[in-house]
Amino acid sequence: MKLNVDVLRYLSKDDFRVLTAVEMGMRNHEIVPTELVERIASLKHGGTYKVLKNLLKHKLLHHDASKYDGFRLTYLGYDFLAIKTMVNRGVFMAVGRQIGVGKESDIFEVATEDGTVLAIKLHRLGRVSFRAVKSKRDYLRHRTSYSWLYLSRLAALKEFAFMKALEEHGFPVPRAVDCNRHCVVMSLVQGYPLVQVKQLQNPEMVFERIVGLVVRLAEHGLIHCDFNEFNIMIDDDEKVTMIDFPQMVSVDHRNAQMYFDRDVECVFKFFSKRFNMSFQESPDDIDGSEVDTDENGRPRLSSIEKGVGSLDKELAASGFTRKDQEDMEKCLEGDIESDADCGDEESEGGGHSSDSELNESYISGVDSLQLQEQVFFFSER
Repeated sequence: MKLNVDVLRYLSKDDFRVLTAVEMGMRNHEIVPTELVERIASLKHGGTYKVLKNLLKHKLLHHDASKYDGFRLTYLGYDFLAIKTMVNRGVFMAVGRQIGVGKESDIFEVATEDGTVLAIKLHRLGRVSFRAVKSKRDYLRHRTSYSWLYLSRLAALKEFAFMKALEEHGFPVPRAVDCNRHCVVMSLVQGYPLVQVKQLQNPEMVFERIVGLVVRLAEHGLIHCDFNEFNIMIDDDEKVTMIDFPQMVSVDHRNAQMYFDRDVECVFKFFSKRFNMSFQESPDDIDGSEVDTDENGRPRLSSIEKGVGSLDKELAASGFTRKDQEDMEKCLEGDIESDADCGDEESEGGGHSSDSELNESYISGVDSLQLQEQVFFFSER
């Protein structure tokens, strides 16, 4: 669904209040009953039905009357809530052109008040990839509901936490600026995806640098899990930047060996095909890292020693908790047998929050979060 941020200009305080009410209701409901939306929003002069009709017109909500009359957020509605929050924080003031699209995310340019151009990544788990996966494996076999919005929020939180930690440890990654709901704001990488590069001045040096990053990540206790030519950026000076981190796992993960070998193989295969490089002889040194290699020159995970300050342990306190990781893995691997909504962020024994608690906790501050008028599209340069 196309992101048309111009619509934000015409949404009122009541529109956002109702959107927020639906979001809060989805903590305990797959489809939020209309009566509950009205109670949570608590509009002073009523008119909730009129507001819901306006939000439906702009495709910010989806109406479902199959079992009862109710609503749920669409990704576009979730986009608007996240963008509104970012603007009110002063993170950016304008949204520009779309610069990237993937099976699980959309990326746009955004501009700050002083004109600095950043990138905003909107996670959209389940949009396209789920249709292909579902034909191979029935993830919903034991479930009656599933919240892709919740998983997208977890993916954004994880990416932000990992990006910030990797930057602090000197890895070539975008600078993490802010995170809200399913979106991450980061610095704009000046370069091109490696998959678009047809010629390099020194492919051997770039190759060693990239493989060295895989090894260095493992030394810090992490495996990228999707380290390929689509997630490696390179600039005119052939400097490399890593992107896309939601799927990263610890070297202690039960499938760590498989993920590590797959990352390495992707790099070797790409450079072999694109730049006709041969790997008959094992390199003695991979970008400064002394590691054992197999007979094909691939580094061995078992020979890599983890440092004392392993990032896989440090990140447990950085915002993305072990519970968040378990929730993502369970949902994506079909291991949740409970019928409870995956989007329920309460503890298992906590029960459901009452309407008044939701109202007080999440709606009380909406009046002060009125969207500023400065949100607009800036033209392509």
